[in-house]
Order: sequence, then structure tokens, then C-alpha cells
Amino acid sequence: MIKKLVLVFIAVTAINSYAQQGTTSPYSFYGIGSLKFKGTVENRSMGGLSIYTDSIHVNLRNPASYAGENLEMWGGESRPVKFAVGGSYSNTNLESDKGSDKASSSTFDYLALNIPVGKFGFGFGLLPYTAVGYKLESLNASEDPAYKFEGEGGLNKAFLGFGYLLAKGLSVGVDIQYNFGNVQNSIIAYQYSDGLPTQYQSLEKNRSDLSGLNLNFGVSYKTMLNQKLELVSSLAYRPESNLTSKNERSLSTVTINSSGQVFERNTIEADLAASNLDETDLILPSRLSFGAGIGEPRKWFVGAETTFLKSGDFSSELSSNNTAYEDAYSLSIGGFYIPQYSSFSSYWKRVVYRAGFRTEETGLNINNESIKEFGISFGIGIPVGDARLLSNANLGFEIGQRGTKNSNLIQENFINFQLSLSLNDRWFNKRKYD
Repeated sequence: MIKKLVLVFIAVTAINSYAQQGTTSPYSFYGIGSLKFKGTVENRSMGGLSIYTDSIHVNLRNPASYAGENLEMWGGESRPVKFAVGGSYSNTNLESDKGSDKASSSTFDYLALNIPVGKFGFGFGLLPYTAVGYKLESLNASEDPAYKFEGEGGLNKAFLGFGYLLAKGLSVGVDIQYNFGNVQNSIIAYQYSDGLPTQYQSLEKNRSDLSGLNLNFGVSYKTMLNQKLELVSSLAYRPESNLTSKNERSLSTVTINSSGQVFERNTIEADLAASNLDETDLILPSRLSFGAGIGEPRKWFVGAETTFLKSGDFSSELSSNNTAYEDAYSLSIGGFYIPQYSSFSSYWKRVVYRAGFRTEETGLNINNESIKEFGISFGIGIPVGDARLLSNANLGFEIGQRGTKNSNLIQENFINFQLSLSLNDRWFNKRKYD
């Protein structure tokens, strides 16, 4: 147990020391940032498929999984405590009709613990929900203003969930999620005179501190179709909820030296209360996902999952004029294969091989162009520690594309790398021998 906690501590420290920001996507400029995938590396390696539940992996998307199930390698009488921690690195090539650039980012993705107790089980953890990270600049060779935009921050979720095993193969659960975080952005307007920038420029800074609660409900059902084939199905629903946003804005005159350093002068705090913008409400849309698949337990599995997000209901006073929000939709298809999960003679026979793909309508519409995304993913689960506990390190790889070059927009071609630890142990079990 102590060794595993040390491993978790080392993983979290390493990920946090390396993770600087959650995204470099220009599309994080809109709303409260780009949505992060609420799931594990195991899920992402199967195209985002998250309907499969078992006794050794944490499932962050369906709280019904917290009820857990017995681990047959322990005689069917024990349910392991599950730890999970993960992070990712992304390398993105940004392309437009006027040029291209490259960017990279790394991020902490999740930390979670799942403890089953009898027919009950509970889980808690922390993960990012949205991420903001962009640096954009409009270049004009005229007397019209040019603008430089920068943003950072995002929304995080701390969650506490409960699951209950109603009957063999059927479990239900609920997550209580606390959303918190902030979004910060700045805009510098460059004024020109006779084709040259003037000595003094204008700077606007905005900060929004976000908070709010929401619920997430889940149902999971699995049953054997015959002696080998198992049917697995899952449904999760998150009702619409509200976020409170406390907003600040300041205006300054700035000078910029030859190395790009910005020096602020004559800063004025804007009176947002006069226009009722000091505290605003944002609607977080409802989300429904369901899917099903078949496989041979502890051998192979293939399934499909679809998700509907009512992002057309998203509202924010900070939305720009050329931006609209549509209902979002995604489809994930994927699965895994294990040569022989219980092999004690061959290490490589216990490796889990995963693959999948996804396609997504993100719900963001800019300049009358719907922003779409797709990805193809692969991954492996490598056994670590005691073979009886089935702990593993998971490596994932995804290649995909987001956006379009139409209507003066930006197309992102990305490669994502993910790493996680999924650790298991037995708690609350009496020893047979002293």
C-alpha cells in the first residue's frame, strides 16, 4: 500500500511540474474554454469509449461504476480499492489560409479514488472540465487598430459520487460535482499613425471567477448472453445547471519596448456593477450519453457510445457577435484485447491492447462554420506490481483534427500522448493467517 501511494505521489508531482496549461487551441477563446475529456487514458485509447466497467479500473463518466464488482482472481469475494491518476501532452500544428504555426501543451488530467463497501461504493477526485490557453494576433498594415489576444485558465471539477449494486450486473449511481476556476484574458489594441504604431497603446484585462454545483446520474447493466459472450450497456445523464461568474475588468494605457515587455500606466477599474455585469450567470448544458457493446470477459470487448450535449442552451454575456452555439454530438467506437489476463508465466500476455476512433460536432459555430473534430487512438495497459492485483500503467496515443480553414478560421492537426497509473489494492479484508 505504501509503495503504491508513493507511486501516486510521484506521478502527481511529475505531471504537475510539467503541466503548464491545458490547451493551446485558438478555439478556447470562446465561452469558458475548450471542453476537456472527462475520462481516463483507458477510455481515450478506445476512441473515448467509456461504457465498459470492471473491477480494476476507475470510470469517471458513469457513477454507477463506483458500486464495483468482485475480482474473480481473489475467489470472487473481494472488491479492490482503485486509484487513478493521469496526464497528457499535446502537439498541434495550426494552419490557416495565411500561414501555419506549431504549439504544444501538457496537462494534469485527473486524480480519483474508488472505494467499494458491500453493495455500496463511493468515489471522489479532481479533474479539469474546460481549458483556456491561446495567444492570437491580428496584423494590419493600415491605420486601423490591430489586436493581440491572450487567455489562460479554465474550469475544474471536484466530485464525490455514490454507487449501489441493485442486482447482479445492474448498478446505479450519482455524482455531486463542484465546479470552480477562473478565466483570464487580455486585449491590446495597437493604434497606428502614418502606418506606424503610436507610442501608447490600450490594454483591457478581464477576469471571471466561476463556481457552481451540478449532478450526474448513471446506470450500468451487464449480462452474459451465453457461456462466453457478455453484453455491456451504460447510460449517464447530467441535467442543466448554472454557474456563477464574478467578473472584473481593468483598462490601461501601455507602452511596449523592443523586447515585447508591456508597461501599464493609468490603470482604471471598470464599474461593471453599473451595467449589471459584475456578477452573471452561465448555463451549463445538459448531457446524455449511452452505449452498448459485447465481448468475452477479461479477453476482448468492442462497443459504441453516443453523446448529446445541449450546448445550444449555453449562454454568456461575454459571447462574441460572430459566435453561435449549437447542440453538440459525438460518436465513439472502440475496444480492447487481452491475450491472457491471468498468465503468470508470460508478462506480455497480460498486456491490454486498445484502439478506437471518434467523431464530434463540438457545438461551436464561428463565422457560420460548425467546428468539427475527429480522432483515431491507440493504447496499451502494462501490468505493474503484484500480478494478482492487476494494477497497470496505461499509455495512449491519438491523432486527429479540429476546425477548418474556411471563413478565415484555423485548422488544428494534433497528436496527443497520455500516461496514467491505475492501481488496485485490498482494504477491509481480514487476514486468514497471522
